[in-house]
Amino acid sequence: MAMSRLLWIVLALILAGTAVPAAAADAMVLAVSWQPAFCETRPEKPECASQTADRHDASHLSLHGLWPEPRDNVYCGVDAAVRAADEAGRWRELPAVGLTKGTREVLERAMPGSRSFLHRHEWTKHGTCYGASPEAYFADSLRLLAELNASAVRSLLADGIGRVVTGRAIRERFDAAFGDGAGNRVELVCRRVGARRLLVELRIGLAGPITETSGLAELLAGAPERRPGCGSGIVDRVGLGLD
Repeated sequence: MAMSRLLWIVLALILAGTAVPAAAADAMVLAVSWQPAFCETRPEKPECASQTADRHDASHLSLHGLWPEPRDNVYCGVDAAVRAADEAGRWRELPAVGLTKGTREVLERAMPGSRSFLHRHEWTKHGTCYGASPEAYFADSLRLLAELNASAVRSLLADGIGRVVTGRAIRERFDAAFGDGAGNRVELVCRRVGARRLLVELRIGLAGPITETSGLAELLAGAPERRPGCGSGIVDRVGLGLD
């Protein structure tokens, strides 16, 4: 059977050593952090050393990343030397990410880790497989994060600071906010700090591709269910001493 024209083009690009553009992702994970808990595990990070109780990320979910699935769908068309720098954690050396002034300002607030060049890492490893420009990739990520932070999910966490919240309670809030079954697409990630188990991150399965009009309800509804992760964790506040 003769190859399709598209297949011939892709083959020609590969043989010529040219990066093949990634196709739009049809399954993703939106990873969002509870920054005070993260900062207990990495207090040396600049975004953690500067964190205060009245800063946005003390009471709102922060952007970790938007990850096209499957998990090995990474570093699309990325030069080997750039990938090596990323994998070695030398994020400052990664190419700058071209964003508009407005998007960059929102990103700096919503992704505290950008002070450690997390945005360069996320674009290099995951964004290059998203099938869109850096501007679109981060604009989509920020829009979904804003919708999440405007929901009852964020209220549950903010009202529970200093206390244990269960995975069941979080999934029930997802169901209430985004439709029945939405909570089954949410995985909790916890980390132990001393005797305490802290809620560090939510990993939210989405079905794509994402458009400018896509909302969390429809993206969650079409996604496969995820394992629940940890059963419960403390919603940390800025600083130590919750024992």
